[in-house]
Amino acid sequence: MLLALGLAMDATAVAAARGLSVPVIRARHVLLVAGFFGGAQALMPVIGWLLGARIGPRVQAWDHWIAFVLLAFIGGKMLWEARGDNSGEGETTADPFAWSSMFVLAIATSIDALAVGITLPMLNAPFAISVVTIGVVTALLSAAGLFAGRRFGAMLGKRLDVAGGVVLIGLGVKILLEHLMVS
Repeated sequence: MLLALGLAMDATAVAAARGLSVPVIRARHVLLVAGFFGGAQALMPVIGWLLGARIGPRVQAWDHWIAFVLLAFIGGKMLWEARGDNSGEGETTADPFAWSSMFVLAIATSIDALAVGITLPMLNAPFAISVVTIGVVTALLSAAGLFAGRRFGAMLGKRLDVAGGVVLIGLGVKILLEHLMVS
């Protein structure tokens, strides 16, 4: 359970950033956030387990860089879009819940779970229960993060794409620094 909570934190923070960007949370948003983030967090340990120890150390050596680049890219894109949207009239902003964005964010926030999949057998953890727990906990916390982000966004107003972009970039930097300091 502690492992699942730790892995879910990045996805929860990103879900909160998504919640900042919409005026109303719809059932579609909750399903997408829970499905993508929970699904990716559950799928990555399975992939890690299947890849095994041979490829795992190579991915583990780069996982922080991959997450950093993906999160910085999405965050930078959010900042760029916020910069260009001055009037809000007659313009359409990109859907923050587009499948392509959600996929990239889900992968970026679940790369650490790939390494976890390699280590689960070493921990003598029950594999199926661990994978299901990781996925369900992430899905639930991500949905909660979405609502928390929306509530926070409602207090601050509509133009919070900048805050969401900064959060994503900051999360990428945090992941990168944590791994570089341990090395």
